[in-house]
Parts: sequence; C-alpha cells; structure tokens
Amino acid sequence: MVGYPTPAGGASLILSFRLHRRTVLIIGSNALAASRAFAALDADSSVVVIARGGIHAACDELKWRAQNGQLTVVDWGSLPGPPSTSSNHDAELLNVYLAGTAGIALVCVTDTILGADISQRRSKDSAQRIARVCRDRNIPVNVIDRPELCDFSFTSMHRFHDDSSDTPSPLQIGVTTNGQGCRLAGRVRREIVSKLHKDVGRAALKIGKLRKLARADVISEEDTPELTVVEEDAEPTPNTPVPQRAVQESSTDAARRRMKWVAQVSEYWPIPRLAEMTEQELADILDGQGRLPAVRPDGQDTTHSSPHSQPGDSEAASLHALPLSAVAPPGRIFLVGSGPGHPSLLTLATHAALTRHAELVLSDKLVPAAVLGLIPKHVEVRIARKFPGNADGAQMELMEAAVEAANRGLTVVRLKQGDPTVYGRAGEEVLYFRAHGYEPIVVPGVTSALAGPTFAGIPVTQRGAAESFIVCTGVGRQGKEVKLPGYQRSRTLVMLMGVARLPQVLIALQSDTETSARSGLAYPANTPIALIERASMPDQRVIYSTLRDIAAGLESVGEQRPPGMLIIGWSILSLWGKGDMTVLDDNAPAADEERIRSWLGVAGWRITEGIDGGWSNL
Repeated sequence: MVGYPTPAGGASLILSFRLHRRTVLIIGSNALAASRAFAALDADSSVVVIARGGIHAACDELKWRAQNGQLTVVDWGSLPGPPSTSSNHDAELLNVYLAGTAGIALVCVTDTILGADISQRRSKDSAQRIARVCRDRNIPVNVIDRPELCDFSFTSMHRFHDDSSDTPSPLQIGVTTNGQGCRLAGRVRREIVSKLHKDVGRAALKIGKLRKLARADVISEEDTPELTVVEEDAEPTPNTPVPQRAVQESSTDAARRRMKWVAQVSEYWPIPRLAEMTEQELADILDGQGRLPAVRPDGQDTTHSSPHSQPGDSEAASLHALPLSAVAPPGRIFLVGSGPGHPSLLTLATHAALTRHAELVLSDKLVPAAVLGLIPKHVEVRIARKFPGNADGAQMELMEAAVEAANRGLTVVRLKQGDPTVYGRAGEEVLYFRAHGYEPIVVPGVTSALAGPTFAGIPVTQRGAAESFIVCTGVGRQGKEVKLPGYQRSRTLVMLMGVARLPQVLIALQSDTETSARSGLAYPANTPIALIERASMPDQRVIYSTLRDIAAGLESVGEQRPPGMLIIGWSILSLWGKGDMTVLDDNAPAADEERIRSWLGVAGWRITEGIDGGWSNL
C-alpha cells in the first residue's frame, strides 16, 4: 500500500501577497509599527496607522513618512462613534471604521508588544475584541505577542538590492519559526543571506527580463485560450526535452520553447553569470543561436581577453606581442572528468589541468560552481548549452569551439562531469578532434555510477547481497528508447539519465513479457530502488522505495534536483540499519515483503537529505 506523508500540523502556509491598491491598517505607532508600515509600503500597499494621540504620539519614522505623504496617521479620537478613552471601546470604533472603508487587506496590531509602557500597552481583552471584529469582516489580523489571535505572521525578511541599478530586485527571502523564536528566525535569515552570492538580486532581475522577452510575442494575445504559455516551473524537472524549432513555428510554440530555455538557464548557469547577462546575450539565449557565452562562476566576462593573457595584462593586445611566425603554435585538448560534484573528489590530474594548464575551459552544464571556482580568474570559461532537445547541436558547438581555440595555440580543457567515457560522449569527441589533427589527452574521473551509490550508503557489490553490477543509461542516442537489462536477484542495476523518463523505465522493467525495451526477466514490484539526486553535494537527496512506489515518492518531494540517477537491486538493503547479507540465501525471496516493511516502515518510501557532515571539511 502506498504511504503518503502524514500532516504534522503547526506549520504556516507561506504565501507572498500582492497588495497593490490595497490598504494595510496598523494599530499602534511604535517602532514596530513603523517596521510593519515600511514592509507594506515596499509591497505597493497604502498604509493607515491608527494610534491614540495621532501623529503627535507617533514614533519619529512614522511622523516623517506621514509628513512626506507616504502614509496616513489617524487618532482614535477622530474616528466616528461615541467618545471614550477605554481601549475596550476601540473594537467598536474599529468596526464602524471598517464598515465605511473599502479595500482593507490586512490589520496589524502592534501596541500589544511586550516591554512597552504598561499604561500604553493594549490589554489582552481589547486585542481579542479587535481580532474578533476583523474576523467577522473576513480581514486577516496579526496581533504582536498574541500568536493565538493571529491569522498570519510576518517572516524575518530580506530583500535583495542591485547596487549597480536603481531598480529594486524582485528577490526576497523570508524565514519563520511560527512564533517560537523570532530572534532565531532573524539569525537563520542572516545565515542564508550571507551564503548567497552578492549578485543574486541582479540575477533575479535578469531572469525577469529573460522571461518577459520569452513571452513577448504572445503577451498581446493572452486572452486567446490556445495561446497559454507554460511557465518554466510548471514541471518538477527542467530536463524534459525542449521541442526542436519547427520550420513554421507559431508565436505560442516559440514562447513555450523559449520559456524552457529560461528554465534551463535558471537551473544551471552560475548566479554571477546570470547577473552579468547583456541585452544581446538575453536575445541570443532565447534564440538558441550565436556564440557560446563566456561563463565564469564569479561572473567575470573573459570573452575578449587575449589568448595568453595573465592577471593584470592590458585588455588590448600590444602590436609588439605578435608572433614571429604566421602559423599559431599547436594547441592541446584535454578531455577531463570532474567526478560526481564534490571538489575533493577531483583527481590530481584534473586539478592540475584546471589550475595550471587550462587557457580555455569548455564545461558541461552540470559541473558545480565549486569546481569551476578552482579555475584561475584569467582563464576563459564557457558553459555548454547542452539542454534536452539541443544536445546534438550544442555538442557540435563545443567541439568546434575546442578545435578553433586549439588552432590558436590554446590549451583547451573539455570539462565533463563524472568520467568522460561513462556516458560522457568522450568517444565522439576523441574521433572528432583526431579528424581535425588533435589527439586529445583523456583524464579519467570518479564516475557517479560508483560514487553516487556510495554517498547514499549503497554498495553496488556486497557478499550475500549483490555479486555483480551493471551500468546503463535511461535514454539512447537522440532520445531514443534503450533496451534495459532484465532482472537478476544477485545483480545491482545502476541507471544514469533515467529519472526524467521514470514512468517509461518502470513500465519497461516490470512488464510481464519481454519487450523491445527490456531483455530478460521482469523485475518484481517490490524490488528496492534508490533515486539519488546531486550525489556528493551538500543538497544531496535520496528517495528509497520500491519499483511499486517510487513514482509516488518522487511526486511527493515536488521539485527535482538534477542530476539524478537510479540504483535498483537488493544490495540497497545490505547496509541499512543492522544490515542484511542473506538476500541471496536459498529461501530469501519468501521474506522479501517483511524485508521491505522493516526497511521502509508503513510508508512506501524513505527520504534522506544532505551528506555526512565530515565531508564539509575536505
């Protein structure tokens, strides 16, 4: 039976409100009221402050904003209704005010804050009356220091800014502890912000421009039902193939294709590079044409630098630097494996190629910024535009770029994830470079086919559980279906590039009869499977389940984290808990369901996040 997550309660439904042309009503005129007013103004809301004593009793910031026309301060005594100095009478005055005022979106009560002058602090009874009035009118209310009266709470929020522009960034981050520790929420928010690149706000602005350009042709036609453009985050993975451009392409089809490009760039380009995109590059990205943009993890644009430039060299090449020979010196090409992702898994040869020899690095999109960050700043780095649906064209673009640079005498490092020869298309590149006069130097890397399972606590071979393993791909050349190996209890199946096609893979593995998609026996539905995402990286995630329930488990986590891989077989259980080395015993299959229940519990899957903390020190 499929297990779904059980709601634990106590959480907040975190939303972002658009308050344009709506009014936020703030009760109280202290410094916290000023902070709430600023947040509302920043969200394009009108702000009305109600306080006893009006503008004269308000804090300095509220006085200043009122004098500059940013908000309105109202005295309780000026509200319609019978006069009274009792705070318990405020609810009646508020009810009359709300009845005659349209467009109130939220009410914030700030004069209940602990530590305030006891003579000025609103009582619990008065706060309850005000909250009841708001709820009777379906207006959400927040009461400071009274979480039981709150319909919503404020997060500890940070809004990013672009220092190079007057345009505010659309990017905001908010943290909440649901009333259990506001000071801690602020600390967590600061920790998050400190770990993000300083240009992340500008990157959000550039992606916004890219989205607008992608949809430009259909914005005027949005009212036409058939012209709906799918947003780039509508799918849990950005790796669904991008449709090839048709000869006769409608504006809607073009917009859908371009929005997919936006998703790919958002997912894979380093933050600094996104922040530095020029208007021309925005157009080139959406068009899918043009030269490879120069990409560095620190955002430095090295496209126009001299082939042999060093730090501190002038941008313009000197005439005295012209070579004596008219023929450029022969260059070199390295095919290098970067391992599964963690920088400490680079081989010494790969590290040397990147840090000492490279003059141009042509990198696959999945190589993490932590590895690219090792490359000296004067070295040009370009990231492949090898996205689903464009793999062949981008592959040729990279090979041509490598040969062109080598012809200019440069040492080119073609940087691939994992090992270049394990589904890295190294063979195609070796033959291409050889045909153009270059014998590339192939530098092996730690393949994710072995490192990924290890980081997930899975041995691909284990006495008593797995006598052999086989590595395959989930997608063939030009996206064609591949024939998957059949079931053997004693064998572990490692599948790369299969997560995006998980439904088809599951059908092929479990179908009752041998098909064109599988050779050999069908896999039992209770066969263990592990889906490993971003193996070896801090945000690694593993979903452990069975073939029967893995699709539901993947759906339960929402957004996917490419790259992903699949491990299928009984060795997955061999090191879990106390371990199980009896999988290959003669009577073992009879106890498989009990094995699954003790492994997964009542749920149909188990999820782990992150890697062992010791790796952060390597």
